[in-house]
Amino acid sequence: MQRILIIRFSSIGDIVLTTPVVRVLRKKYPEADIRFVTKKQYVELVEPNPHINGVFLLGDSLNELATQLRAFNPDLIIDLHHNLRTRILRTLVGGKWLAFNKLNVEKWLKVNLKVDRLPAVHIVDRYLETLKPLGIEVDGKGLEFFFPADFAEPTISKGFANGFVALVIGAKFKTKQLPVGKLVELCNGLNRPIILIGGKEDAEVASEVMTQSTAQIHSACGTHSLAESAWLVKHAEVVFTHDTGMMHIAAAFNKKIISVWGNTIPEFGMYPYLAESKQSYISEVNGLDCRPCSKIGFDACPKGHFKCMNEQDIDKIINHVRA
Repeated sequence: MQRILIIRFSSIGDIVLTTPVVRVLRKKYPEADIRFVTKKQYVELVEPNPHINGVFLLGDSLNELATQLRAFNPDLIIDLHHNLRTRILRTLVGGKWLAFNKLNVEKWLKVNLKVDRLPAVHIVDRYLETLKPLGIEVDGKGLEFFFPADFAEPTISKGFANGFVALVIGAKFKTKQLPVGKLVELCNGLNRPIILIGGKEDAEVASEVMTQSTAQIHSACGTHSLAESAWLVKHAEVVFTHDTGMMHIAAAFNKKIISVWGNTIPEFGMYPYLAESKQSYISEVNGLDCRPCSKIGFDACPKGHFKCMNEQDIDKIINHVRA
């Protein structure tokens, strides 16, 4: 039996984006022992995947993980993280490795010199290009999200049972998030029931939005697990989201997605994958000479004006949500 490892340590969206790789590897090697390597906090994303036989978890010790991986004795390791830690693992574990191209040079050029050398290729397809030496082709089936076997569906109040907009208000960095005033403007203009999606760290913003808005809003921020939030996204009529992991979960459910981009850009290759069939829409402020200012994000706008979010056209976004 062939033994295969797939490595992606983080984070939510990046791990969801690896699901086509897992699927096509299982199809190519139906009898293989395929295991995923990730951080402990993301185990719920990979453990329910029926294409995976097991999970190795990165804790505090990289050496301990390397010992476990050597004991597994893999025939092939697919490195979809490709950073310093995985390079150390490559030395410690050995064996045959395939690593995807992170385009760090191209991203640096775009962020720092505004020189565009980025290929017009989604990161999922770049992940899949990593498998070309194995003779594996893209299957075109998109992303996947799997609920745990013991998953209990959350209860939705009667006011939202006939349809709602899922509004994902959070993101890892502030420069990826609309300001509260813009979120309130959006909620007031939608004229639909709205469920706010986010973690505990988003609960304060959710409270501010609900206090200032006249819309019918329920907050699931900090009160729902990742799987429960994903279930809400799955059952929403439309999903509004920043450049964040829940955007990719929405794409896995083939939802209509309205994504709003601040300091990052879709050209980095992480826009909603295969979402065109649902009339999805990307909103961004073009023509800013400071954008992108980072390939990830900041806690505050480096220039102080935050034009990439403050100048978002909320009326246009609302029209696309209603379309």
